This record gives sequence, C-alpha cells and structure tokens, in this order.
Amino acid sequence: MCARFTQFGIRQIQENFGLTAPLPDLTPLYNIAPNAAVPVVVRTAEQGRHLRLMRWGLVPPWQDDHTTGVRMINARSETVAEKPSFRTAYKRRRCLVPTDGFFEWTGDKGDKQPWFIRSRKYAAFAGIWEIWERAEGYLETFSILTTAANGVVGQLHDRMPVWIFERDFGAWLGPGEANPALLAPAPDELTECWPVTRAMGNPRFQDPSAVVPIEVPGTLF
Repeated sequence: MCARFTQFGIRQIQENFGLTAPLPDLTPLYNIAPNAAVPVVVRTAEQGRHLRLMRWGLVPPWQDDHTTGVRMINARSETVAEKPSFRTAYKRRRCLVPTDGFFEWTGDKGDKQPWFIRSRKYAAFAGIWEIWERAEGYLETFSILTTAANGVVGQLHDRMPVWIFERDFGAWLGPGEANPALLAPAPDELTECWPVTRAMGNPRFQDPSAVVPIEVPGTLF
C-alpha cells in the first residue's frame, strides 16, 4: 500500500517527462496524503503529454456523490485489468505520478516508525485516472498501482507502488493495452530506504526534514 509520498523534485519534471508546455507554479510537496491535489502526467490525442492537477483517490464515474463513499488511493496491479472500478481507466487513462519517494511504517500501534523509500534511478509511480462528471461539477481523480514488495521494501511492508522508469514512460502512457511486464516490483539494487522523523505522521507537516535520515536504535538497516 502507498498512503503517503513526496513530490519535491519540481525542476526535473519538465525535462524528465518530455513536457513542452510551460509548467504552472508548483510547490515542493514533502508529505502528500490521500485526497490531496497532485500534479500528474497524462497523454491525450489533443494535447500530447502534459501535466494535470488531480485529486488522489479515484472516484468511479458511477458514484453519485464524490464527497462520500469509496476513494481508492491504490489499485492492485494483479487485478486492475478486471476490477470494474479500474479496468476502463487501466485501458484508456493511464498516468504517471512524479515522485521522489514514499513512506511506510513499522512497529506497533502507537509506536510506529516512518521510513522513506526511494528509487536510486529516476522513476514515477504507475497510475490510472478517472473522470467524474455531474451537473454540479467535474472532477479528475487518480489511483496509484501497487505490486508485491521487493526484498528491500518487504522488510517494511508486503506491498509497494509500481515504479515506471524513464525509458518506459512512453510505453505506459501510450494507447492500447499496457505491457504487464511494467508492473513488476522494482529491482532491489535500485531501492533504498531509511528511518525519518515521526513528525511526518501529521499530513500538515510539509518540511524538507520529512525525508532526512535519522538514527533509530535497533532498526532493520
């Protein structure tokens, strides 16, 4: 599962994703929580590859009220092609979520330690997005795909986000069926993690120190 992530490498987005349109003013985000408005990269026939602001937590188009009910922040890669909530988006509306890493927790309830996990090689999260439209409004939302954890993340949690590496950006955003090989866990050698401040447990904590390594006695690494 991925329930918190970061997006602070703003200057890299335009170059690494091959965006031609000028970027809007973006704020570095060190602690993104569900329901936040997040810039994601999509490709459409009309505009090509570009950046759009979407809410994290996919709302199915048939849901009557976007303010209540299920908001799906993650979609399991193993079943995304079959689940009614996801299958149309997986086929027609895939996206890339720029990120510099994500967080997981270890420990018992009330004494949990957050960890920051990142790719050693530039990558984005594999995402899918959906359109919710009614007379009272229009909303675009997205979900992050997850897969089985690799050896590094597996010491913290049994799931991890799907990382799409730069060489595969075009393949993921392209029309038609997605290549299932892109949904595999990231290699262990490209994954690193470390413990960070417990202050980031509060989603209002938006500070660069959220990703700075700290020393914790008896930790896993």
